[in-house]
Amino acid sequence: MEKNAKIYVAGHRGMVGSAITRRLQAEGYENLVLRTSKELDLRNQQAVTDFFEQERPEYVFLAAAKVGGIMANNVYRAEFLYDNLQIQNNIIHNAYLTGAKKLMFLGSSCIYPKMAPQPLQEDALLTGTLEYTNEPYAIAKIAGIKMCENYRKQYGCNFISAMPTNLYGPNDNYDLQNSHVLPAMIRKFHEAKIEGKPFVELWGTGAPLREFLHADDLADACVFLMNHYNEEQFINVGVGEDLSIKALAELIKGIVGYDGALHWNTDKPDGTPRKLMDVSRLHALGWRHRYTLDVGIRHAYQDFLAKEKEYAV
Repeated sequence: MEKNAKIYVAGHRGMVGSAITRRLQAEGYENLVLRTSKELDLRNQQAVTDFFEQERPEYVFLAAAKVGGIMANNVYRAEFLYDNLQIQNNIIHNAYLTGAKKLMFLGSSCIYPKMAPQPLQEDALLTGTLEYTNEPYAIAKIAGIKMCENYRKQYGCNFISAMPTNLYGPNDNYDLQNSHVLPAMIRKFHEAKIEGKPFVELWGTGAPLREFLHADDLADACVFLMNHYNEEQFINVGVGEDLSIKALAELIKGIVGYDGALHWNTDKPDGTPRKLMDVSRLHALGWRHRYTLDVGIRHAYQDFLAKEKEYAV
């Protein structure tokens, strides 16, 4: 990407989009096009068409999406499917219509079959049944991957896709009703510490294995790929290491400084048993993550403390 190129970051206020925006600015990209959801409803086809006709961005980072954890994915199934399909359909199609030089679509590790061999390789896509709790979100993301692949095949568009593992970091969502596991734990342990609660209840058995990538590392990978990757095949982005949810809970508990007990509610779902990304293709290109999980969680906890009043009951 040229330093003066017009770059549109869709979803620039979210955790991923804001990290990409910070990374671009740090590297000297100043001609950024940004719109809040109030300024531009990405589900509105005409509004998105008008925006692209007016701005004609040369490069597009598609980081806008409706996201959430197990509860939100399972409760708002229709919204997760409809909203994400609308957002990505509108942006990808209009990037093609207005001649964007390149677009990056950001997916999710939930695109893979629930029982796919570990670590998850890119060619495991569509080889088995998806995890039921996040199936609508996964289907939307798979559709986005296939749009990029087929706009490339039919129209010659340089549209690429990156599949990040579980993310956390600045600007994460700490709402207990629709957040992911790591930020939810940060809030639960912090509030239990402040309120002097004797225990914290967590969902499932604690046995599932998960991999976590700091949002700033993902942003670094996105800019790297936008400059160095031009293949049809989507590419995994992660750290290549995982840990159990129980081990994650103990790590966060220690960082927050909570001294109480952990109670595991085994009536609640665990989700996919394991989701570890095979990142050998990304490593072969020369990119690796920088944040260790311990340092990253401490970073995220400070972010939560800065926003704590927003989540006060």
